[in-house]
Amino acid sequence: MPKKIQLSVSGMTCASCAQSISRKLESNGLKDVLVNYNSGDVEFETIDGISTEQIISDINGLGFKASIYQEKSASDLKKWNWNSTETLFLISAIFTIPLLLHMFIPFHLFHLPLFQFFMTLPVMFIGLKHFGRSAWGSVKTRHLNMDVLISLGSISSFVYSILSWYFFYGSPSISSQLYFETAATIITLVLLGNIIEKGSLKKTQSSLTHLTKIQPLKARKIENALTDNESLVNLLAHQLKLNDLILVNTGDKIPADGLIYEGEVEVDESMMTGESLPIKKTINDYVLSGTIVLSGYIKVIVKESGSSTVLSKMIEVVKTSALRKPEIQRLGDVVSSFFVPVVVFISFVTFFISYFNLELSFSDALLRSIAVLVISCPCAMGLATPTAVAVGIGRAARSGVLVKGGDTLEKLSGIKQIIFDKTGTLTQGKISVKEINYIHSDKKRTEFLMSIMEKYSNHPYAKVLSEKFADVPYLPIQFQEINEVAGHGVFAKDKEQNIYKIGSQRFTEAPVSIEGHQVYVSINSQIIATVDFEDPVRDDALSMVTFFKEQGIKTILLSGDLPKICDSIGQYLGVDEIYSSQLPQMKVDVVEKYQLQGKTAMVGDGINDAPALAIAEVGIAVNSGTQIAIQTADIVLLSQHELNGLSLAYSISKETLRTIKQNLFWALGYNVVAIPLAALGYLNPMLASLSMAFSDVVVIGNSLRIHFKKLPLIS
Repeated sequence: MPKKIQLSVSGMTCASCAQSISRKLESNGLKDVLVNYNSGDVEFETIDGISTEQIISDINGLGFKASIYQEKSASDLKKWNWNSTETLFLISAIFTIPLLLHMFIPFHLFHLPLFQFFMTLPVMFIGLKHFGRSAWGSVKTRHLNMDVLISLGSISSFVYSILSWYFFYGSPSISSQLYFETAATIITLVLLGNIIEKGSLKKTQSSLTHLTKIQPLKARKIENALTDNESLVNLLAHQLKLNDLILVNTGDKIPADGLIYEGEVEVDESMMTGESLPIKKTINDYVLSGTIVLSGYIKVIVKESGSSTVLSKMIEVVKTSALRKPEIQRLGDVVSSFFVPVVVFISFVTFFISYFNLELSFSDALLRSIAVLVISCPCAMGLATPTAVAVGIGRAARSGVLVKGGDTLEKLSGIKQIIFDKTGTLTQGKISVKEINYIHSDKKRTEFLMSIMEKYSNHPYAKVLSEKFADVPYLPIQFQEINEVAGHGVFAKDKEQNIYKIGSQRFTEAPVSIEGHQVYVSINSQIIATVDFEDPVRDDALSMVTFFKEQGIKTILLSGDLPKICDSIGQYLGVDEIYSSQLPQMKVDVVEKYQLQGKTAMVGDGINDAPALAIAEVGIAVNSGTQIAIQTADIVLLSQHELNGLSLAYSISKETLRTIKQNLFWALGYNVVAIPLAALGYLNPMLASLSMAFSDVVVIGNSLRIHFKKLPLIS
């Protein structure tokens, strides 16, 4: 069975390097390849016939250094790294500055070829180590990356300077024939650009950093609970196990997901769900790791800890989702794959035309050729999509909206219709029993049947009934069988072969004369009770439906509830079409029908609507911090009280796609304009290397605007 493997890769200097690794792994048949050059993480799904050792060897063959991923400790992160880009830049700058000074200060030592040569050597060594190894690896695999351009530019300047030194030694004009400072400056400025670029990229991952910071580190476990020897033990949060009992006091972060066993608190869940107001929690309520107790104390039974908590799943989603490519990125990938060979070709053409046709000096022709190599920037195209996606997903995550990948954002931005489940989506999900009508049965037996049988169902109505009658006296009915029939109700049989059913009119075979109720209870096909429920419409449901209609998107209500209830709510909200009394498979059929008409989003609770959510172009689970929702839905809204996250997700998707298009336009436009300028001699190699570095920053800066831009939301 395929499994996810994560590697740590050092030596990646740009988005083009990441593309080289991604293309190599995909050419080996690996699936779901995700490469983050900023963090050095590489993820992929294993396949039969290819070992992890072989994959590591392939990556190393590209000029990088790969190893099995290991989480870095805080002490490791604080250690000085001599191979870091920052360190290499500082060393390069120390040796490059004297080389640049010779152009401004008539100090004899600075003009000596031997001095310039030895000052350039350490920088060239750094350049070959940092860029050259990756460049050579990409040449061997015929997937040329940007490091090829940088290496060619710096090596050309260095070798030409050595040859000029040899052939023109002793000439008065020898100084004008040396370009050691050009070779060193190219490497130093590109390293500076890498630092600025990585610093900017870290801002695009601010939400991941925010989520990581709120992870609780410590816990207090209650040992020997409910005995005279009860005591507290301090331990790390990830050491907690299933069903451990923990104590959480005012001001503490809750260290694990679990159920409250004792106590009552107010909890700040803003960091998880975007909720601004404290949430009251009491016995049997579910609490989430990373949320903060504002007042009170609770004892919690651990249900999920460590990497299994909702917070950890959120971090994993945010970490990997920004690397899932939308379709529009294919344009950038296609251009990038041809970019470096084309630029190398243009560089050679520039040299030959300048030297042979325009009759420029060899050095001037070479400088133009080098400028073409250095000014070209495939990285900007590589960063155009992932940076915008990272910021968009990050902004959503800070508001309690989990978006799984750039492809999801792209799909959501293009939806033509949106389908809403009713219960818990358009309504508050606070279902209560409105009326029970007892027919041909004593009240106690009916209530006992509802309390026992409805425990076997996950339907919202079943939960209400099982909780309402949880304390009714036990009756001596011995069931041989109790099963839920999905989309219909609960079936049971006792020792005397009596058949019990609780569910819809169709399931219980209720006569038409008593139709119009939501739940029926029957014994041996005789109806003994009917139940009606009420569930208020959300305060913001009307404005949300109006928002999507204003965007030109068709709105559909799809529910398993009765026609009269669905029609009432649908007409109040003004949805375009209403489907009632729909079984799970019927919901799937409706979604498939609309999919044929255009991209369709389905909004549901993440559990009961799972088949319909799965078949939709974009599945959106609302009001759910459950594991199943996070695993199956494309978008998860964690907020318990607002639908604003739905409009936020849509607005972010539109803005992200717009930003990606702007970034790609800039990246392509920059190269279309900059390469001819360099070829015509208007930009020397040093200015070219600086402008190349900052072209990436422009793309990243444009992406960061998504984080601050005011977006249209429901009022």
